[in-house]
Amino acid sequence: MEEKLSKVAQTLKPSPIQELSHLSQRCNAINLAEGFPDFPAPIHIKEAAISAINSDFNQYRHVQGICKHLAEKMKLQQGLDVNPLTDIAICCGQTEAFAAAVFATIDKGDEVLLFDPTYETYETCILMAGGIPVYVSLDPPHWTLDRDKLMKSVTSRTKAVVLNSPHNPTGKVFSKDELEAIAGVCRDMDCLAITDEVYEYITFDMEKHISLASILGMQERTIITSSLSKTFSVTGWRIGWAIAPACIASALRNIHVKITDSAPAPFQEAALTALTCSPEYYESLRRAYESKRDYIVKMLCSVGFKIQFKPQGSFFVFAELPEECILSDNYQRRYIRFAFCKNDATLEAAAQKIGKLVDGEGCLKL
Repeated sequence: MEEKLSKVAQTLKPSPIQELSHLSQRCNAINLAEGFPDFPAPIHIKEAAISAINSDFNQYRHVQGICKHLAEKMKLQQGLDVNPLTDIAICCGQTEAFAAAVFATIDKGDEVLLFDPTYETYETCILMAGGIPVYVSLDPPHWTLDRDKLMKSVTSRTKAVVLNSPHNPTGKVFSKDELEAIAGVCRDMDCLAITDEVYEYITFDMEKHISLASILGMQERTIITSSLSKTFSVTGWRIGWAIAPACIASALRNIHVKITDSAPAPFQEAALTALTCSPEYYESLRRAYESKRDYIVKMLCSVGFKIQFKPQGSFFVFAELPEECILSDNYQRRYIRFAFCKNDATLEAAAQKIGKLVDGEGCLKL
């Protein structure tokens, strides 16, 4: 029956990250492949979800209060004026928000710029919409954006640029100069930007997240996507959003309603509690992840991985293999992504197991 599949379905490959997670479950292995926390979500947010279920918020629902809180945060943190009634679409996680953004704006043959290495979902959504992914490689070891490479990648068919900052998988936070370069391309070529800002509160070493939409002339051409998942350790709740100019946000809502109708109602109610957390919560989150980053970087370096770039944000470290190790299924055959969004016991157990891969001469055995 394979011939009955659509052309897109025939070409899609299983997610290697998901496959690694399934393998780790079958083998009862420690999973540092997939970016989900293995520690509890904040208790008051869980209690809000339980209360919502017990209050029978269990049917199709759109909680407008989420939009109000998001608009207030965007004004406070990024200086953006967002109309909560017209400019926000609540979706089933950032993944659906991003997919809806692509489906709402990309036609067959449109080119979309992606910064490489890139998160796998972006390419898939673009291909499903009939678009053409165009890769702009970031330069290791600090994963800098070369302005000339960016300019050479732009053509008359370029419709959008996708930006993920803080960046998965490298942990890079794009600098103000890099954002200005991207914004310049978008303005000059009349391109859209679709951003993934799910790690906006997880930055280290005094780095600050700057939304591309806050750059001059960019709010009117940017679709911001984000979610509760990473900030509140609730990746399974599937509460995300897109913030965009009113006409685009309206199209996103229409796509969302046709595909999933509504995001989970009780978790939308719990989002009202999450989005009113104090500044101390976000600082505590940042400090906790910075400590975990420092631990895993030290551990990986001790067994032979090369880490010339310490993550500036997100909860991933992109480690370079020792020179004697070459694998065929990782980025440039040189880099492996490790997630450090794990409890201390998990990270310590991982350190012990990885340590056993080092031979008597200090070489990593892979």
